[in-house]
Amino acid sequence: MLDLGSALLQLARGAIGQGFGQPPPAPPAGPPELAAPGASFVTLTQGGDLRGCIGTLAAYRPLADDVRQNALAAAFHDPRFKPLTAAELPRTRVEVSRLHPPQALPFAGPAEALAQLRPGVDGIVLSAGRRRATFLPQVWEQLPDPAEFLARLKLKAGLPGDYWGDDLRLERYTVDQWQEPPP
Repeated sequence: MLDLGSALLQLARGAIGQGFGQPPPAPPAGPPELAAPGASFVTLTQGGDLRGCIGTLAAYRPLADDVRQNALAAAFHDPRFKPLTAAELPRTRVEVSRLHPPQALPFAGPAEALAQLRPGVDGIVLSAGRRRATFLPQVWEQLPDPAEFLARLKLKAGLPGDYWGDDLRLERYTVDQWQEPPP
């Protein structure tokens, strides 16, 4: 039986391969968490550069299905990139993050919000009105400063980087993360 991380990586890569017409791999014999509801993100990189990243924030389907669907979406439907080609697949590194449920992060103002962030640990969901965006904890590697991290997250949500309206809400979550070795 595979450990959870190995099973999730195998599911993600197998789903992408199926998108290119490869036969479906045999379902991995993995732990029971695969059948339990789970939320995940699948991130694709090439040479360390982002090539696709799609996920879900709330667990509403079995984790195995969530990973498969997010792998397909990251490879073929991330609006920031053209669909992955079969020629790119061998040099594409797959990473899977399983999200733990988000928790509200109450704050009275910008300084209090920034002081509660845990760089390198927290993924953050930012919402304001109908706008919403998230950064996985891994994004801290590129944006280690909490103020810059939040400013860029606001921009991702379509808000000004200095926005602090009364409707601004923050949630934090942690992840279990697995990635393939570099190709």
